[in-house]
Amino acid sequence: MSAVLQVENLRTHFFTKAGVVKAVDDVSFSVSRGKILGLVGESGSGKSMTGYSIMGLIDAPGKIVDGKILLNGENIIDLKPQQWRGLRGNRVAMIFQDPMMTLNPVLRIDTQMIEAIQAHEKISKADARERCRAALARVGIASPDERLNAYPHQFSGGMRQRVAIATALLNKPDVIIADEPTTALDVTIQGQILFEMQKLCRESGTALIWITHDLSVVAGLADDVAVMYAGKVVEYGSVTNVLDAPLHPYTQGLLESVPSRNIKGQPLKQIPGMTPSLLKIGAGCAFRDRCKYRTPDCEGAPQLKLQSQHRQVRCFHPVAA
Repeated sequence: MSAVLQVENLRTHFFTKAGVVKAVDDVSFSVSRGKILGLVGESGSGKSMTGYSIMGLIDAPGKIVDGKILLNGENIIDLKPQQWRGLRGNRVAMIFQDPMMTLNPVLRIDTQMIEAIQAHEKISKADARERCRAALARVGIASPDERLNAYPHQFSGGMRQRVAIATALLNKPDVIIADEPTTALDVTIQGQILFEMQKLCRESGTALIWITHDLSVVAGLADDVAVMYAGKVVEYGSVTNVLDAPLHPYTQGLLESVPSRNIKGQPLKQIPGMTPSLLKIGAGCAFRDRCKYRTPDCEGAPQLKLQSQHRQVRCFHPVAA
Protein backbone atom coordinates (compact mmCIF):
# COMPACT_ATOMS: atom_id res chain seq x y z
CA MET A 1 0.00 0.00 0.00
CA SER A 2 1.47 3.34 -1.07
CA ALA A 3 2.04 5.94 1.63
CA VAL A 4 -0.16 9.05 1.79
CA LEU A 5 2.46 10.83 3.89
CA GLN A 6 6.20 10.21 3.93
CA VAL A 7 8.52 12.09 6.26
CA GLU A 8 12.17 11.68 5.30
CA ASN A 9 15.13 12.80 7.45
CA LEU A 10 13.19 15.78 8.83
CA ARG A 11 15.16 18.29 10.89
CA THR A 12 13.55 21.26 12.65
CA HIS A 13 15.92 23.46 14.66
CA PHE A 14 15.37 26.52 16.86
CA PHE A 15 18.12 29.13 16.71
CA THR A 16 18.12 30.72 20.17
CA LYS A 17 20.58 32.98 22.00
CA ALA A 18 21.61 30.01 24.13
CA GLY A 19 22.37 27.89 21.06
CA VAL A 20 20.69 25.65 18.49
CA VAL A 21 17.88 23.46 19.84
CA LYS A 22 17.51 20.40 17.61
CA ALA A 23 13.84 19.79 18.40
CA VAL A 24 13.39 17.39 15.48
CA ASP A 25 16.59 15.73 14.32
CA ASP A 26 16.51 13.16 11.52
CA VAL A 27 12.91 11.87 11.77
CA SER A 28 11.57 9.47 9.13
CA PHE A 29 8.29 7.53 8.94
CA SER A 30 5.34 6.94 6.61
CA VAL A 31 1.61 6.36 6.97
CA SER A 32 -0.79 4.84 4.43
CA ARG A 33 -4.42 5.56 3.64
CA GLY A 34 -6.79 4.40 6.38
CA LYS A 35 -3.89 3.55 8.71
CA ILE A 36 -2.97 4.99 12.11
CA LEU A 37 0.58 5.79 13.25
CA GLY A 38 1.28 6.33 16.94
CA LEU A 39 4.03 8.89 17.62
CA VAL A 40 5.18 8.17 21.17
CA GLY A 41 7.63 9.75 23.58
CA GLU A 42 7.92 11.65 26.86
CA SER A 43 7.54 15.42 27.07
CA GLY A 44 10.23 17.24 25.10
CA SER A 45 10.96 14.31 22.77
CA GLY A 46 9.97 16.34 19.68
CA LYS A 47 6.74 14.56 18.76
CA SER A 48 4.53 17.68 18.78
CA MET A 49 7.16 19.66 16.86
CA THR A 50 7.14 16.91 14.25
CA GLY A 51 3.39 17.43 13.89
CA TYR A 52 3.73 21.22 13.66
CA SER A 53 6.46 20.80 11.04
CA ILE A 54 4.17 18.67 8.88
CA MET A 55 1.47 21.36 9.21
CA GLY A 56 3.89 24.19 8.34
CA LEU A 57 3.32 25.80 11.75
CA ILE A 58 6.95 26.45 12.74
CA ASP A 59 7.58 30.11 13.58
CA ALA A 60 10.86 31.96 14.12
CA PRO A 61 13.33 31.28 15.65
CA GLY A 62 12.37 27.78 14.50
CA LYS A 63 13.09 26.54 10.99
CA ILE A 64 12.92 23.29 9.03
CA VAL A 65 16.55 22.95 7.98
CA ASP A 66 16.52 19.63 6.14
CA GLY A 67 14.41 16.70 4.99
CA LYS A 68 11.28 16.05 2.96
CA ILE A 69 7.56 15.93 3.74
CA LEU A 70 5.86 14.11 0.87
CA LEU A 71 2.06 14.33 0.67
CA ASN A 72 0.89 11.92 -2.03
CA GLY A 73 4.39 12.14 -3.48
CA GLU A 74 4.54 15.97 -3.51
CA ASN A 75 7.15 17.66 -1.32
CA ILE A 76 5.25 20.31 0.68
CA ILE A 77 8.17 21.56 2.75
CA ASP A 78 8.82 24.72 0.71
CA LEU A 79 5.25 25.83 0.04
CA LYS A 80 4.47 29.55 0.11
CA PRO A 81 2.10 30.92 2.83
CA GLN A 82 -0.82 31.17 0.38
CA GLN A 83 -0.30 27.54 -0.68
CA TRP A 84 -0.20 26.44 2.97
CA ARG A 85 -3.54 28.16 3.60
CA GLY A 86 -5.06 26.10 0.79
CA LEU A 87 -3.57 22.91 2.22
CA ARG A 88 -4.29 23.24 5.96
CA GLY A 89 -7.74 22.09 6.96
CA ASN A 90 -8.24 20.75 3.46
CA ARG A 91 -5.67 18.04 2.65
CA VAL A 92 -3.98 18.00 6.07
CA ALA A 93 -5.72 18.86 9.34
CA MET A 94 -4.70 18.99 13.00
CA ILE A 95 -6.57 18.30 16.23
CA PHE A 96 -4.97 20.05 19.21
CA GLN A 97 -4.80 18.95 22.84
CA ASP A 98 -6.94 21.92 23.85
CA PRO A 99 -10.05 22.21 21.64
CA MET A 100 -10.26 25.93 22.43
CA MET A 101 -7.16 26.36 20.24
CA THR A 102 -9.47 25.37 17.38
CA LEU A 103 -12.75 26.93 18.49
CA ASN A 104 -13.45 30.66 18.71
CA PRO A 105 -15.35 31.28 21.98
CA VAL A 106 -17.43 34.20 20.58
CA LEU A 107 -18.70 32.47 17.42
CA ARG A 108 -21.43 29.86 17.11
CA ILE A 109 -20.38 26.35 16.12
CA ASP A 110 -22.19 26.50 12.76
CA THR A 111 -20.43 29.77 11.84
CA GLN A 112 -17.01 28.25 12.52
CA MET A 113 -17.63 24.94 10.79
CA ILE A 114 -19.26 26.48 7.70
CA GLU A 115 -16.33 28.89 7.38
CA ALA A 116 -13.92 25.92 7.48
CA ILE A 117 -15.69 24.44 4.43
CA GLN A 118 -16.19 27.66 2.45
CA ALA A 119 -12.53 28.59 2.87
CA HIS A 120 -11.64 25.73 0.54
CA GLU A 121 -14.56 25.28 -1.86
CA LYS A 122 -17.49 27.14 -3.37
CA ILE A 123 -20.57 25.73 -1.71
CA SER A 124 -23.87 27.20 -0.53
CA LYS A 125 -24.34 27.91 3.15
CA ALA A 126 -27.25 25.46 3.30
CA ASP A 127 -25.20 22.63 1.79
CA ALA A 128 -22.23 23.44 4.04
CA ARG A 129 -24.49 23.43 7.10
CA GLU A 130 -25.86 20.02 6.14
CA ARG A 131 -22.31 18.69 5.89
CA CYS A 132 -21.54 20.14 9.33
CA ARG A 133 -24.65 18.48 10.75
CA ALA A 134 -23.57 15.12 9.32
CA ALA A 135 -20.04 15.56 10.71
CA LEU A 136 -21.33 16.21 14.25
CA ALA A 137 -23.60 13.18 14.07
CA ARG A 138 -20.67 11.10 12.85
CA VAL A 139 -18.62 11.80 15.99
CA GLY A 140 -21.53 10.87 18.25
CA ILE A 141 -23.00 14.29 19.08
CA ALA A 142 -26.74 14.02 19.71
CA SER A 143 -29.18 16.70 18.45
CA PRO A 144 -26.66 18.12 15.92
CA ASP A 145 -29.07 20.84 14.68
CA GLU A 146 -29.39 22.22 18.18
CA ARG A 147 -25.65 21.94 18.81
CA LEU A 148 -24.79 23.86 15.65
CA ASN A 149 -26.57 26.89 17.10
CA ALA A 150 -24.64 26.71 20.39
CA TYR A 151 -21.41 28.42 21.50
CA PRO A 152 -18.27 26.54 22.64
CA HIS A 153 -18.81 27.45 26.33
CA GLN A 154 -22.10 25.53 26.25
CA PHE A 155 -20.23 22.26 25.61
CA SER A 156 -18.35 20.00 28.01
CA GLY A 157 -14.64 19.34 27.39
CA GLY A 158 -15.35 16.02 25.71
CA MET A 159 -18.05 17.56 23.48
CA ARG A 160 -15.73 20.42 22.45
CA GLN A 161 -13.10 17.88 21.48
CA ARG A 162 -15.68 16.00 19.39
CA VAL A 163 -16.53 19.26 17.62
CA ALA A 164 -12.82 19.83 16.92
CA ILE A 165 -12.56 16.31 15.47
CA ALA A 166 -15.70 16.85 13.36
CA THR A 167 -14.23 20.12 12.04
CA ALA A 168 -10.99 18.37 11.10
CA LEU A 169 -12.99 15.78 9.14
CA LEU A 170 -15.18 18.27 7.24
CA ASN A 171 -13.08 18.46 4.08
CA LYS A 172 -12.13 14.76 4.07
CA PRO A 173 -8.37 15.42 4.49
CA ASP A 174 -5.73 12.94 3.38
CA VAL A 175 -3.96 13.21 6.75
CA ILE A 176 -5.07 14.19 10.25
CA ILE A 177 -2.51 14.90 13.00
CA ALA A 178 -3.96 14.49 16.49
CA ASP A 179 -1.78 16.04 19.23
CA GLU A 180 -2.82 14.28 22.47
CA PRO A 181 -6.48 15.30 22.01
CA THR A 182 -7.85 13.02 24.75
CA THR A 183 -5.28 13.68 27.50
CA ALA A 184 -7.53 15.99 29.55
CA LEU A 185 -10.64 13.83 29.19
CA ASP A 186 -11.94 11.13 31.51
CA VAL A 187 -11.30 7.51 30.56
CA THR A 188 -14.86 6.77 29.38
CA ILE A 189 -14.97 9.72 26.98
CA GLN A 190 -11.41 8.97 25.89
CA GLY A 191 -12.38 5.41 24.97
CA GLN A 192 -15.37 6.60 22.94
CA ILE A 193 -13.32 9.14 20.97
CA LEU A 194 -10.55 6.61 20.27
CA PHE A 195 -13.10 4.11 18.96
CA GLU A 196 -14.74 6.75 16.77
CA MET A 197 -11.42 7.96 15.34
CA GLN A 198 -10.38 4.41 14.49
CA LYS A 199 -13.72 3.76 12.80
CA LEU A 200 -13.66 7.06 10.88
CA CYS A 201 -10.15 6.40 9.54
CA ARG A 202 -11.13 2.94 8.33
CA GLU A 203 -14.31 4.24 6.66
CA SER A 204 -12.96 7.45 5.12
CA GLY A 205 -9.44 6.29 4.22
CA THR A 206 -7.89 9.21 6.09
CA ALA A 207 -4.38 8.57 7.44
CA LEU A 208 -4.01 9.49 11.12
CA ILE A 209 -0.93 10.38 13.17
CA TRP A 210 -1.77 10.11 16.88
CA ILE A 211 0.76 11.93 19.08
CA THR A 212 0.77 10.70 22.68
CA HIS A 213 2.86 9.65 25.67
CA ASP A 214 0.34 6.94 26.63
CA LEU A 215 1.40 3.51 25.39
CA SER A 216 -1.94 1.95 26.34
CA VAL A 217 -3.70 4.30 23.91
CA VAL A 218 -1.32 3.38 21.10
CA ALA A 219 -1.69 -0.34 21.84
CA GLY A 220 -5.44 -0.23 21.20
CA LEU A 221 -5.52 2.38 18.44
CA ALA A 222 -2.52 2.36 16.10
CA ASP A 223 -1.25 0.06 13.36
CA ASP A 224 2.36 1.25 13.54
CA VAL A 225 4.34 3.13 16.17
CA ALA A 226 7.37 5.44 16.07
CA VAL A 227 9.07 5.96 19.44
CA MET A 228 10.85 9.32 19.80
CA TYR A 229 13.59 10.38 22.19
CA ALA A 230 15.50 13.68 22.20
CA GLY A 231 14.27 14.68 18.75
CA LYS A 232 14.97 11.36 17.04
CA VAL A 233 12.95 8.26 16.17
CA VAL A 234 14.68 5.47 18.13
CA GLU A 235 12.35 2.61 17.18
CA TYR A 236 9.79 2.13 14.44
CA GLY A 237 7.56 -0.78 13.44
CA SER A 238 4.17 -2.40 13.87
CA VAL A 239 2.45 -1.90 17.22
CA THR A 240 2.42 -5.64 17.93
CA ASN A 241 6.14 -6.08 17.30
CA VAL A 242 7.32 -2.94 19.11
CA LEU A 243 5.17 -3.37 22.23
CA ASP A 244 5.54 -7.15 22.52
CA ALA A 245 9.30 -7.25 21.87
CA PRO A 246 10.93 -3.80 22.13
CA LEU A 247 14.42 -3.57 20.66
CA HIS A 248 15.54 -0.17 21.96
CA PRO A 249 16.39 0.13 25.69
CA TYR A 250 14.29 3.31 25.89
CA THR A 251 11.19 1.55 24.53
CA GLN A 252 11.85 -1.31 26.94
CA GLY A 253 12.10 1.17 29.82
CA LEU A 254 8.83 2.88 28.86
CA LEU A 255 7.00 -0.45 28.86
CA GLU A 256 8.56 -1.61 32.13
CA SER A 257 7.45 1.62 33.83
CA VAL A 258 3.75 0.95 33.08
CA PRO A 259 2.19 0.28 36.54
CA SER A 260 0.20 -2.78 35.41
CA ARG A 261 3.44 -4.54 34.47
CA ASN A 262 4.91 -4.20 37.97
CA ILE A 263 4.62 -6.85 40.68
CA LYS A 264 2.17 -5.86 43.42
CA GLY A 265 3.94 -4.45 46.45
CA GLN A 266 7.20 -3.82 44.58
CA PRO A 267 8.53 -0.31 43.78
CA LEU A 268 7.56 0.95 40.33
CA LYS A 269 10.28 0.47 37.75
CA GLN A 270 11.54 3.65 36.14
CA ILE A 271 14.11 4.85 33.66
CA PRO A 272 17.01 6.38 35.65
CA GLY A 273 18.07 9.97 35.12
CA MET A 274 16.40 12.75 33.16
CA THR A 275 15.91 13.59 29.50
CA PRO A 276 18.99 15.58 28.40
CA SER A 277 18.75 19.21 27.37
CA LEU A 278 18.48 19.46 23.59
CA LEU A 279 21.10 22.21 23.81
CA LYS A 280 23.70 19.90 25.40
CA ILE A 281 23.29 16.50 23.76
CA GLY A 282 26.45 16.56 21.68
CA ALA A 283 27.59 13.61 19.60
CA GLY A 284 26.72 10.00 20.35
CA CYS A 285 23.57 8.27 21.53
CA ALA A 286 21.35 10.70 23.47
CA PHE A 287 20.12 7.85 25.71
CA ARG A 288 23.55 6.49 26.66
CA ASP A 289 23.76 8.09 30.13
CA ARG A 290 20.47 6.43 31.15
CA CYS A 291 21.07 3.07 29.46
CA LYS A 292 22.09 -0.12 31.30
CA TYR A 293 23.48 -1.61 28.07
CA ARG A 294 25.86 1.24 27.20
CA THR A 295 29.39 0.54 26.01
CA PRO A 296 32.16 2.79 24.58
CA ASP A 297 30.51 2.27 21.15
CA CYS A 298 27.64 4.48 22.32
CA GLU A 299 29.90 7.54 22.14
CA GLY A 300 29.29 7.32 18.39
CA ALA A 301 26.03 8.32 16.72
CA PRO A 302 23.78 5.31 15.97
CA GLN A 303 21.73 5.37 12.77
CA LEU A 304 18.14 4.17 12.33
CA LYS A 305 18.74 0.73 10.81
CA LEU A 306 16.39 -1.87 9.37
CA GLN A 307 16.46 -4.73 11.88
CA SER A 308 13.89 -6.90 10.12
CA GLN A 309 11.03 -6.40 7.69
CA HIS A 310 9.19 -3.18 8.69
CA ARG A 311 11.23 -2.89 11.90
CA GLN A 312 13.84 -0.21 12.53
CA VAL A 313 15.91 0.67 15.60
CA ARG A 314 18.52 3.35 16.40
CA CYS A 315 20.83 1.45 18.74
CA PHE A 316 24.23 -0.27 18.77
CA HIS A 317 22.94 -2.90 21.22
CA PRO A 318 19.28 -3.71 20.41
CA VAL A 319 17.67 -5.94 23.01
CA ALA A 320 14.78 -8.40 22.97
CA ALA A 321 12.16 -8.17 25.67
